[in-house]
Amino acid sequence: MILITGGAGFIGSHTCVELSAAGEPYLIYDNFSNSSPD
Repeated sequence: MILITGGAGFIGSHTCVELSAAGEPYLIYDNFSNSSPD
């Protein structure tokens, strides 16, 4: 399990896409201070 901090941001969201494509499990942590959950 990989923890992605800032998963709603540009780099974090693209990292999650790549991890998902590789079949790696991950958990996103973000307080949405500079982005939105959409």
